[in-house]
Amino acid sequence: MATTADFRNGLVLEYNNDLFAIVQFQHVKPGKGPAFVRTKLKSLTTGKVIDNTFTSGVKVNTARVERRPYQYLYKDDLGYSFMHLETFEQIVIEEKLIENADLMKEGQEVEIVVHADNETPLSCELPPFVELEITYSEPGVRGDTSSSTALKPATLETGATVMVPIFVEQGETIKVDTRDRSYSERVKK
Repeated sequence: MATTADFRNGLVLEYNNDLFAIVQFQHVKPGKGPAFVRTKLKSLTTGKVIDNTFTSGVKVNTARVERRPYQYLYKDDLGYSFMHLETFEQIVIEEKLIENADLMKEGQEVEIVVHADNETPLSCELPPFVELEITYSEPGVRGDTSSSTALKPATLETGATVMVPIFVEQGETIKVDTRDRSYSERVKK
């Protein structure tokens, strides 16, 4: 049990027969009326983000979740296979539990969020940035800038497609932000 005073980003709550992680929260003390807490909650089972308001001081049930280090091994008909980095135990996770699964390459280290009470995986989180090689991209043409940030699609070694600046060429390695699938920078070899 916790109260609204214990809220912090990442805290997992049992709410409406589901598990929700707090994405954002704000304590509000209006001039008139009781204080309350505005929150954005992300469902760990569906991935949907909802807005909810809690009365200040209300008690909520918290869920015990653990972040465990795993390494991505391969994908097959059953799903994505991972190996725990300390115990070497292997698990298989469905694609719907992995956000931006097409940015993962074999050997990639990830964190899997596991419900500690019943040992079920809830989600798989990639590191904030991954380095991937461009396998196909149209060549950039000088003067082909209709705006200040001219972008073109590029196919990466994992099969994912991201938008990159026109000066980035095929064969280069780039750093991609996994949170919004955006180009970050070129990686020097």
